[in-house]
Amino acid sequence: MNRYNTNKLKKWLVIIQCLSFIFISDIVKAQQATWIWYPGDYEVWLSNKMQNRRTERGAFLPPFWKLDSHYSLIEFHKDFTFSAPEKVELFVEGQYNVKLDGKAFSGYPKSITIPGGKHRLSLKVYNQASVPAIYVKSEHLASDTSWLVTFEDKEWIDQSGKTSDVSATKYVSAGAWNFNSADKTPSNFRLPTEEHRPEKLEKKEHSILVDFGKETFGYAKLNGLKGKGNVKLCYGESKEEALSAATCELLDSMHFDQQQKIDYTMEDSRAFRYINVLFDGDISADDISMLYEYSPVQQRGSFRCSDEEINKIWDVSAYTLHLNTREFFIDGIKRDRWVWSGDAYQSYLMNYYLYFDSPTVTRTLYALRGKDPVTSHINTIMDYTFYWFMGIYDYYQYTGDKSFIKQMYPRMQSMMNFCLSRKDKDGLMKGLPGDWVFIDWADKLSKQGEVSFEQLLLCRSMETMALCANIMQDKPAANQYDKLSKELRSKILTYYWNNQKHALVHSRVDGKQTDNVTRYANMFSIFFNYLTEAQKKDVKKYVLLNNQVQKITTPYMRFYELEALCAMGEQKHVLQEIKDYWGGMLKLGATTFWEEYDPSKSGAEHYAMYGREFGKSLCHAWGASPIYLLGKYYLGVKPTAPAYKQYLIEPKLGGLQWMEGSVPTPHGDIKLYCSTKQIRVSADNGVGILRFASASVPVCKDGKVVTKGKNVYELSIAKGKKYTVDYSAL
Repeated sequence: MNRYNTNKLKKWLVIIQCLSFIFISDIVKAQQATWIWYPGDYEVWLSNKMQNRRTERGAFLPPFWKLDSHYSLIEFHKDFTFSAPEKVELFVEGQYNVKLDGKAFSGYPKSITIPGGKHRLSLKVYNQASVPAIYVKSEHLASDTSWLVTFEDKEWIDQSGKTSDVSATKYVSAGAWNFNSADKTPSNFRLPTEEHRPEKLEKKEHSILVDFGKETFGYAKLNGLKGKGNVKLCYGESKEEALSAATCELLDSMHFDQQQKIDYTMEDSRAFRYINVLFDGDISADDISMLYEYSPVQQRGSFRCSDEEINKIWDVSAYTLHLNTREFFIDGIKRDRWVWSGDAYQSYLMNYYLYFDSPTVTRTLYALRGKDPVTSHINTIMDYTFYWFMGIYDYYQYTGDKSFIKQMYPRMQSMMNFCLSRKDKDGLMKGLPGDWVFIDWADKLSKQGEVSFEQLLLCRSMETMALCANIMQDKPAANQYDKLSKELRSKILTYYWNNQKHALVHSRVDGKQTDNVTRYANMFSIFFNYLTEAQKKDVKKYVLLNNQVQKITTPYMRFYELEALCAMGEQKHVLQEIKDYWGGMLKLGATTFWEEYDPSKSGAEHYAMYGREFGKSLCHAWGASPIYLLGKYYLGVKPTAPAYKQYLIEPKLGGLQWMEGSVPTPHGDIKLYCSTKQIRVSADNGVGILRFASASVPVCKDGKVVTKGKNVYELSIAKGKKYTVDYSAL
């Protein structure tokens, strides 16, 4: 190369370096500062606040399991380099000290000037009342999840999860949410509200009955309140409940001495459709309104089809899930307003087809797990511990979020160690003193011995551990969990499969199979893919479609029963089941879906549960499962690689004439229209396969259709392209 070309190359290298510096500087300047804390601590603190809001008839009703607390003393630090001096602003929740390169500043500085060069900024924060948190901002420095935090844990654990011989402080990456301005402090977080007015108002001399038209949640507001006397608010998910002052579940009672009219908003949020306001003395009010409280999640998923009843069911399911999507995924808005792992697990799955709101999933998983040491099952329920593991498994498949796995992995290990330490001599799990083996609300459901259902959930939980250990590059642990899960899977079939009953039996007692066959383990074994094809067909015939086997009456387990049938290609049957079951609730006037529905009951019998006249929740998250079923098994969209980098679209009309919808992914939406004659697809993410059956050879001008035999065809779907396929549905 001659000197001219050499000099020219050097000039271009200088230009490229300058451009790179400008580009990198712009990225640094564009950093978004956010409030940060020890990972999981804010979630634990916030869930404690939320779960201790529950009351019944004015009495405080706290959770009955162990509640952990946040660490009250946290150190934050960040290593960085400044090219010139910068003023750094500091905002802190708690008492704190500040050090630069190990040298402390006096007092509680609100800002400091840091000279150019390489530095470490450290803040140590104490806060018992709320979570120690910081917000740091300058031109080139911002508090974010790249900061390291510690609660002064002196055991060193590296990123693989292995304990080191080196005694040192353990630092982890900071936790954060979306508190992206200095004045948006984590401790003052509140869900937004908006004023809603009732659809109907009936005024009498000493009462006002209001109907908001549908189930809702928020703060009742008395407008134009005046006089001296007592006021009682009786809340009801049904009119019967609101009118029953003696037995309604939610009740507020107050005394007023107010000479001038005021507007008074209740301090506590409630679930209701109806409010019956009772007055004595000379108290009066002009009317009643409410501040509707909601989570500002964005609905991205959609579904419409040729059956208007199914459309209504999808809409009511979406509204049911939205009401139960709050700071966390909760079970029900009337009661319990707690974070239950089994309920939350189903909400995660519905969320992936409606919102794809990852922060609500991770907040809930953190809140449920709490802190070490582990002394009991999550919510005290064995199966709910396993649902927690399964929730992490699915979260990774849908989101591909490895950073969350890295933060959660040590807590997963200690939780699994707790479970494995409680196995019996045969390597199986059974309820020990203090354990609640729940499974489902069902009469005469035995929980004795080693229940097959629990073994299946444990097996999938160990598969989750193997997956996450591989992500962490912890090969010894991955091999151990893989071995344990395979051994247990083999035991399940050996110990529980009964050839005469063509099914897994419900349990073993004293080492022997019981005669009872239930749906639970059998339906999970299908979509876990633990059975041979012949065994799956037997289960479908002798269990799932057998009316002699005890029926399921909760939407909670109907979720899994219908999923198993969909996995076996029974979409037409399932569609009718959805219409009968969820449509049955609509015919009874439901505006949200219930905790339990038994078609054999009538009238106000439907509202009773737990021995209480109005004990049943009429807005329960697990009632919203049609969102998931219609998205995954009718639109047929599911990831086949983490974060939808690869995915499958396998539409099944199931007797519908047409359907269309949108399924959210981490990087855009997958949209599908399918009729008996045409399929239209577009996607914003990954590489997909459209798989469908056609009675005739399909035609597609936008891509190459490949035959797979037996009237099955496939079409590759590329990001950003639109495809139209003309075919003839079988």
